[in-house]
Amino acid sequence: NTDQVIVTVNPLPSVNAGPDVSVCIGASATLSGSGAITYTWNNGVSNGVAFTPAATTTYTVTGTNANGCTNTDQVLVTVNPLPNVNAGTDQTICVGASVTLSGAGAVNYTWNNGVTNGVAFAPASTTTYTVTGTNANGCVNTDQVLVTVNPLPTVNAGPDVAVCVGQSLTLTGSGAATYSWSGGIQNGVPFTPTTNGTYLVTGFNANGCSQWDETNVSLGQLSINAG
Repeated sequence: NTDQVIVTVNPLPSVNAGPDVSVCIGASATLSGSGAITYTWNNGVSNGVAFTPAATTTYTVTGTNANGCTNTDQVLVTVNPLPNVNAGTDQTICVGASVTLSGAGAVNYTWNNGVTNGVAFAPASTTTYTVTGTNANGCVNTDQVLVTVNPLPTVNAGPDVAVCVGQSLTLTGSGAATYSWSGGIQNGVPFTPTTNGTYLVTGFNANGCSQWDETNVSLGQLSINAG
């Protein structure tokens, strides 16, 4: 006598783990399998749920179809480092002076406050500037630099002066810490002018910022009345 049995061979699912993924450190990735009904990932990954990979890793998904048959596929998640962006050293300037900010450690740089990388500008006041640098992988990082803007001194050369020929005169600036006069004279030291002239003083404050002022010196003849 005879009997028969049917052996049904079910196909394996065509499981697809998806395309390889590149992310930056700290960014999340979502892995989703296809081609089956249920999916199980290694390394603690849940299908379709975002996670933050710590390092470049190959992830394997096991897909199961309606017949209970399984297959696997893999996907590479590349974790790219952030650029080590450097905004440069803090700078100190005087009002009206220009400064140039240039980022380093990345490929492209974007500054806040309307600053263009490597292009000189004159800041109006003390400000902290932030640069965002992007590397070749599209990963970004930031750094900051402080630009201190010191005020100029309010220099005063004193009023215009009229003296007689042969008389000595003392010019003394005010409003700064140190002074440099034109004509070879010294601040607060008497001298005898020989001609009419304009004397210019440059004053420097404690921050090294300078401003100038001038005064006019007029010579007159001494009038002698014998009586």
